[in-house]
Amino acid sequence: MENIKAIIFDMDGVILDSESISDITWRKAAEEKGLSVNDEILNACRGSNKNDTIQTLKKYYGEDFDSEAFLERTSELFHEIEEKEGIPLLPYAREILEYLKPHYRLALASSTRGPTVERQLRAAGVIDFFETRTTGEMVEHSKPNPEIYLMACKSIGMKPEDCVAIEDSLNGIRSAHAAGLHPIMVIDKVQPTEEIKKMCESIFGSLDGLKSIL
Repeated sequence: MENIKAIIFDMDGVILDSESISDITWRKAAEEKGLSVNDEILNACRGSNKNDTIQTLKKYYGEDFDSEAFLERTSELFHEIEEKEGIPLLPYAREILEYLKPHYRLALASSTRGPTVERQLRAAGVIDFFETRTTGEMVEHSKPNPEIYLMACKSIGMKPEDCVAIEDSLNGIRSAHAAGLHPIMVIDKVQPTEEIKKMCESIFGSLDGLKSIL
């Protein structure tokens, strides 16, 4: 890809295999409350920050649903698994970061809160690859709103059109596309819809595919 100067990565489901853990914790927290969580709900919340996730949960379960308490429980369950087992890197994550780092500026745009992002990237040994980290609490509305990607571009002094965004979620692709970046989807839990395919510059089954275009 010509004229690309920076690569901005999502974290969950792109760098870290945290979406698998998150799905387990959401299902368990829902089961404790006598509720069910289907793929539609999980996918609607992927890539969203806490504020937007709360609103999505109320949409599915009703305005009286205690979304904050539910998310606190999923967080507790997540931390239990993280402390016991850690969060593995996704295939080719370290390799692609090492491959790209000498040629592009690398940044992160994650809907997860900053302290969690720092802790998890540090534990995985990849935090130093990223020049800046733009995280969920820094924006009012996260993905699919373009705000987080616009802020991430600004953090490294780059125009959106000079940046590629690496995403796994539909909301993430929508965010990057709306912000004017070049979205690339690396499939994790969700397959691209026809709408999403039209927004993507490329779609790969793993991060290793990036080597063919970057």
